[in-house]
Amino acid sequence: MNRNGPIALIFHFLFLGFLLAPILIVCAVAFTSQGYLSLPTDGLSLRWFRAIGDNPEFIRAFKDSLLLGVVSSTLAILIAVPASLAIARYQFFGREAIQALFMSPLMVPHIVLGIAFLRFFTLIGLGGTFTGLVLSHVIIILPFALRLILAASTGMDRAVENAASSLGASSWTCFRRVTLPLILPGVASGWVLAFINSFDEVTMTVFIASPETTTLPVRLFLYIQDNIDPLVAAVSAALIFVTVAAMLVLDRVYGLERLLVGKGRD
Repeated sequence: MNRNGPIALIFHFLFLGFLLAPILIVCAVAFTSQGYLSLPTDGLSLRWFRAIGDNPEFIRAFKDSLLLGVVSSTLAILIAVPASLAIARYQFFGREAIQALFMSPLMVPHIVLGIAFLRFFTLIGLGGTFTGLVLSHVIIILPFALRLILAASTGMDRAVENAASSLGASSWTCFRRVTLPLILPGVASGWVLAFINSFDEVTMTVFIASPETTTLPVRLFLYIQDNIDPLVAAVSAALIFVTVAAMLVLDRVYGLERLLVGKGRD
């Protein structure tokens, strides 16, 4: 069995430190008692976490971002699953063109997409609406969901489906009881990745959001234009804590490895 030498261990330690340092610094700054960004600080305080509750626009923006991420990610999955199965299983005219079309949002800068969506939604009457936000987010996160589900669909053994069909299972039953469980890790991973990209999106969203449909990243972007205080760090730290807590609960209840990789617990 090969073991990492001291140089490899030092490299791994430095690499992990490089990745975690920004997160740890943001969390540390969020607990400062000062009225400005300071590290090290003279004392620890929860004043900036209490300040989040005094700014209802952040709470509303968080709810909008959460709803937008859930709705757009779910719609993207509903499109990506049949598209992935069709691309992975069948050879038809235009197959490569359709796949390239689904992946094309990855090649277009988000600032260009934002301007294009702003113009298009204004023409059709969806400018500044939640529906317009959902449609635009579905388009930009669809490639992430499609890529992971396509990988899971390509490696799937269709003999299991054929066996279920030969035993009298209908197409819907075969999909629900056989196909979907086999590609579930790809579906779950695709949904999570799509949700993260939707929740964090700011470059495109800033063009098509309105005061009634402002997401949390856009709200933070607008806030730091006029203010320099630890409130933004407190909001970021709160999101980190909520994310870690949600992952711990999910791992405890269902198992992250089982959900994302497809392996059961020992």
